[in-house]
Amino acid sequence: MDSTSLDRLVQIGSLKREPGDQLEFDGLLRSGQARLTDAQLPALSIESRFDLAYNASHAFALAALRHGGYRSENRYLVFQCLPHTLGLGDNVWRVLALCHDRRNRAEYGGDADIDDQLITDLITAAECVLEKLTNLGAVPSTDT
Repeated sequence: MDSTSLDRLVQIGSLKREPGDQLEFDGLLRSGQARLTDAQLPALSIESRFDLAYNASHAFALAALRHGGYRSENRYLVFQCLPHTLGLGDNVWRVLALCHDRRNRAEYGGDADIDDQLITDLITAAECVLEKLTNLGAVPSTDT
């Protein structure tokens, strides 16, 4: 984890420092895994699959941030922090950023612009985040 870059975001007010919590981390992981599994069900509508995969990705990215003792109220920022929380490359967070934009267009403007390739890319990105996330181990204890 690149805490120097994340601490700079704390200094400017984009992130908050908050001790990690194993129960919260486990809940985010469990929620993301269930949604990612359901996102791969071809019987669901393309919009439902997109929502499920997007929310799985967000849960995983937030879990990574929380594991390191940070919190963000900004959905987009949790994706941008992935190079610092999990060491993932731009290729992953850029897919998630694109999907965030598409999600916002669908939610606030009714223009989904979602296709099967986007869902495939989103699921692949979510799986990359999940793989790195499951290798983090337990949330560091704040007990002294």
